[in-house]
Amino acid sequence: MNGVLIIDKPPGLTSHDVVNRVRRILGQRSVGHLGTLDPLATGVLPLVTGSLTRLAQFYTASEKTYEGVIRFGFATDTYDSEGEATSPAQSVSLTLAQMQEVAARFRGVIEQMPPPFSAKKIHGVPAYKLARKKKDVALAPVKVEIKQFDILGVEQDRVHFRAHVASGTYMRSVAHDMGQQLGCGAHLQSLRRTAVAEFKIADAHTLDQLADAAAKGSADDLFVHPRTLLPQLPSVTADEATAANIRSGRTVNLPELSRARQVKVFSGQRELIAIATRVAGTLFHPGIVLVTPQDGARQSPD
Repeated sequence: MNGVLIIDKPPGLTSHDVVNRVRRILGQRSVGHLGTLDPLATGVLPLVTGSLTRLAQFYTASEKTYEGVIRFGFATDTYDSEGEATSPAQSVSLTLAQMQEVAARFRGVIEQMPPPFSAKKIHGVPAYKLARKKKDVALAPVKVEIKQFDILGVEQDRVHFRAHVASGTYMRSVAHDMGQQLGCGAHLQSLRRTAVAEFKIADAHTLDQLADAAAKGSADDLFVHPRTLLPQLPSVTADEATAANIRSGRTVNLPELSRARQVKVFSGQRELIAIATRVAGTLFHPGIVLVTPQDGARQSPD
């Protein structure tokens, strides 16, 4: 089974936990994810299966959209609600105008210190492993970009927000830094990812929905239509002879594509067989072949 599936990750599971469950549901070992979500977080977790795991390289710098709640009054060591408080709790009085003014300071390209409990590596060791052992976590600030950061509402010590960010941005750090700026401490209480690249929450499915569909033999129906993947790349449908050459890794002529540097090549409407790169003129080399000649022989025509 080769494809892309969007799971609505439940709270309490790591991204790898979700991958393992999907492997069991589909009876397939080759499953990976396109961007980690913290156990606390919910929402869009795109999974790639089979040969389409090779598409992961195109999503390493994907932009993401979140909605969530920041609680003010005390900070935690993990920068979210699962950690231990690092400061005494205090009552706070927040206004919408005040929080909008603070949020404006975080828009654009900023320097951000990653959380000590994160996957950032220090001399090859993930920071969270050191933090769990109460060892010093010496992380360096990194440049990130927050393209949109809107305050949706304020309820006592809780602030609801929506953010659209570039890859590598930690909303936990945003929450922590906002608390520092206000002098009262803060942490991320909840987080829901609503989009990763072209994948939206409206197209996500729960693990239970996937299990039900798999039991009925209709799990394929939940997969993303391959024509919608990597929308920045044009698509071309190869004839039978061209598709056979591509499956064998041979350079082919695609005269209908005159300017694109890379293209998605399909056999029929749904079988994505390669990502091809221009060599010269209308000659393209299938640098990423997503099926083998044997796979092609097993496919029935659309």
